[in-house]
Amino acid sequence: MAWVYLVGAGLLEIGWAMGLKHTQGFSRLWPSVLTIAAMAASFWLLALALKSLPIGTAYAIWTGIGAVGTAILGIWLLGEPATAGRLAGIALIVGGIVTLKLAS
Repeated sequence: MAWVYLVGAGLLEIGWAMGLKHTQGFSRLWPSVLTIAAMAASFWLLALALKSLPIGTAYAIWTGIGAVGTAILGIWLLGEPATAGRLAGIALIVGGIVTLKLAS
C-alpha cells in the first residue's frame, strides 16, 4: 500500500506545482485554496508511505514523479518548449525512478 500512497503523493505534487502557476503568487483565492489543499494531501500521503519505505527512495521518487509530470504538463498545456535536452532530462529522471523502484 505504501507504493500506492507514494504514487498518489507524486500525482498531487504535480497538481500543486501546476496550481502554483494559477495562483499568481497566491493572489487568487480559489486556485490558492486548491493548491494548498493539494500540498497538504501530498505531504500526508508521503508521510503514510514513509511508514514503510526508505526516506531516500520515497523522497526521490516523490519529487521525480512531480518533476516529470510537471515538465510534461508544462509542455503539453502551457506551450513550454519540448527541446531534445528537456526530453532527455525527463527520460533520465524516469530511468532513475524505475531504478529506485526496482532496487527497493
